[in-house]
Amino acid sequence: MNPGALVLFSGGQDSTACLAWALDRYARVETVGFDYGQRHVVELQARLAVRARVAREFPQWAVRLGPDHLLDITAFGALADTAMTTERAIEVTDKGLPSTFVPGRNLVFLTYAAALADRRDLKVLVGGMCETDFSGYPDCRRATIDAMEAALNLGMEQTFRIETPLMSLTKAQTWALAKTLGGDPLVAITVEESHTCYLGTRGTRREWGYGCGACPACELRRRGYEAWTRDGQPVLTP
Repeated sequence: MNPGALVLFSGGQDSTACLAWALDRYARVETVGFDYGQRHVVELQARLAVRARVAREFPQWAVRLGPDHLLDITAFGALADTAMTTERAIEVTDKGLPSTFVPGRNLVFLTYAAALADRRDLKVLVGGMCETDFSGYPDCRRATIDAMEAALNLGMEQTFRIETPLMSLTKAQTWALAKTLGGDPLVAITVEESHTCYLGTRGTRREWGYGCGACPACELRRRGYEAWTRDGQPVLTP
């Protein structure tokens, strides 16, 4: 059992799977979230709901679950000026990237997380970045994360390891991973408590969870759930 990890925890489906993945492996797991002025600010409430239910329904993990940290980086969100932080249409921009792409977001998240991990004596950062089922964000690619890990260790004289357990998984496989790690209870927590919708909509409960049902995040989550259930709910080795 490794000593400790810090999970970049938004309260969405991917970070919920990453939290379970880390709790299954590390003796001490802390979480960090970021308030960057996102339109879907409801995810900050979802974080607490997911943590509370995981602790309640998985006592073997509760003893490993350490403090949660919420960092205010709203100035960064204002600088980014994207469809994630302002009332703008969700579309492909003239740069060929989705308008939901927040430039440098994962790089900033990892830098803040590393600074916190240094103070908390945690050597592993866990993030839900994925280059298989993703929205075209360049900071989700394997090469980006590897470069960031090298930069953090050089710049902070550290030996951090950035773990990305979802990097090569489809959304269907992420559902399968949740099932493998925590069975039906973790799938239920993901459906009922996690939040992924870019518009922050939680009025309608669908079989795959809450959301507007139309934004790219909802579409990706829905397609993944349908593929997972259609293919017989395969399980994955965590």
